[in-house]
Amino acid sequence: MNAQPGRAVRAAHTATTVTVYQAYAPALGLPAARDGRFPTAWKRDRMTWVKPSFLWMMYRCGWATKADQETVLAVEITREGFDGALAGACLSHFEPGTHTDRAAWRDALSRSAARVQWDPERDLHLNPLPYRSLQLGLSGPASRAYADSWTVSIRDVTPLAREIHDLLRSGRTDAARALLPAEPPYPTGPLPHLGA
Repeated sequence: MNAQPGRAVRAAHTATTVTVYQAYAPALGLPAARDGRFPTAWKRDRMTWVKPSFLWMMYRCGWATKADQETVLAVEITREGFDGALAGACLSHFEPGTHTDRAAWRDALSRSAARVQWDPERDLHLNPLPYRSLQLGLSGPASRAYADSWTVSIRDVTPLAREIHDLLRSGRTDAARALLPAEPPYPTGPLPHLGA
């Protein structure tokens, strides 16, 4: 197995889009998938977290079994929006070496509508791996842009999550692995302001 960088964005992507995952209660997730856009009930002024890693999403939502996370959405957004959010993002916590001091970090955080956390990537059994994947939090103007401007398509991938989970529970690991979305390295270039 090739060594993975400690922090990197791996995501399904095309020349113009990148796919991120979120999980919602069916009352919100199903209309979003049906209409290909977030409904008016989706709170555009709240912080929303998107995850390019399918398996990290499965870890977070328990294979679509946790309350209010029973509908898993694959949200295809513009690379322009995603790249812009990353360029203007700030780490969600102070990190020596990335920030000159806590005051500089607090200042950057107060000016940014996007937050980044690097969380341990997960394997097929949702165990932590020794490298990290991106979580991107969007608030205010970034959250509204995500919902209303960047979104290209929304698909309900709950059946895929359940199929993979069922295969795993029956011991068919190779068949489960074959269904995982391909998530090659995403070409962000260096992200020194995010510790990557």
